[in-house]
Formats: sequence, structure tokens, C-alpha cells
Amino acid sequence: MKIKIFVFFYFIGLVFFSACQQERKLPILGEKKTKSKMIDGKEVIDTIYFQVPDFKFINQDSQWITQEDFKNKVYVVDFFFTSCPTICPIMKTQMLRLHEHFKHNPEVKILSHTIDPYHDSVAVLKDYASRLEVDTKQWNFVTGVKDEIYQIAEKGYFVAAKEDANEAGGFIHSGAFVLIDKNRRIRGYYDGTKAEKVDLLIKDIELLLKEGLKN
Repeated sequence: MKIKIFVFFYFIGLVFFSACQQERKLPILGEKKTKSKMIDGKEVIDTIYFQVPDFKFINQDSQWITQEDFKNKVYVVDFFFTSCPTICPIMKTQMLRLHEHFKHNPEVKILSHTIDPYHDSVAVLKDYASRLEVDTKQWNFVTGVKDEIYQIAEKGYFVAAKEDANEAGGFIHSGAFVLIDKNRRIRGYYDGTKAEKVDLLIKDIELLLKEGLKN
């Protein structure tokens, strides 16, 4: 009798766990607005989610990179500078893990912005990418006008990026990896200095890829 009860609750727990896994869905972050419209004579409220604005930067291969390069892609964003003496080396190691995991998946891309465009020229970024031995078809390192980089960080991804003479290296920036879905919506922030958070990011990317298959 005890065995039957154990088996019963085991399967109940298994079904519950499976249902929780299936129901898990990443939040859509950022400001959202509502808009009413008429459908078949009835007013319907539509939710409009924040989308990352258009951008135009130049990558390590002297090519312009825009939102079109990420159309129908899941991508991860970060901000760094090549001479960073603090968190960037740790972030680089963790992003390399993510790159290795998805390097054969064309639906996943990485976009790293330098916050030191004066020093991090196209040639410097080219050398940096070469030393990392990464596939730059998947992982782009971009530079551009300083104010535009800082603006996309703060207004597009809602992370810090600016000059600060009091900080080591002369800059302050977020250590977050930002997850963007195929509709240009922010779906998560992950501490790029912690392996367990990047493990979660990898799982959440896989979740988004499955979500795309259902839509």
C-alpha cells in the first residue's frame, strides 16, 4: 500500500513539475503602453511593448551593423572596453562560454559595444576579436560615435555606460548581459561576471528559441 501511495505522489509531482516547466515564460521588460482598437465592432486593448531603437555602428571588419543584422535573431548585448582592468576580462570569459554553446546556431548572435571609441578603433577591435578566436559572423564588436553608444546603452538597453575619471580605467559600465528576443524586446538581465547567471542566460536563450517555434 505504501509503495502505491509513493508511486502515486511521485507521478503527481512529476506531472506538476512538467507543467511548471512548460508554463515558464520570460517576462517582457521595459515600458509598455496600451492602445485601443476596434475589431468586429468591439474595442480591444492592445499592449505595445518597448523595443530596442534603431542603431548604426561599425564593427571589427569595417562593416555597418544595424537592427537589420539582428532581424529574427535572439541576441545578447554587453558594453566593455579593451583596456578595461576590472570586470571586462571576467565578462569576456563568460561571454566566450555562451559563444561556444551557440556557435553553430545561426539564430543566436552577440553584440559587444566598446564604450571607449577613442582608443578602441576598428583595427583594435579586429585584433581583439582575432585574439579571442571567435566567429565574428555571430559575435560583433562595434564602435561608433561616443554619445550614440552611451545613448543606446542608457535609453535602449537601460544599462550604465559613461566616462568617469574616478573609476579604474576611466569608465563606468554595467556588467550585465542583456537578452533581446526576435521582436527587439528586452527579456532579461544577467550578471556577466557570475557563471551561474550565465548558465541561466543560456537556458533562457534556449527557452526563447522554443518560444519562437510556437509562434
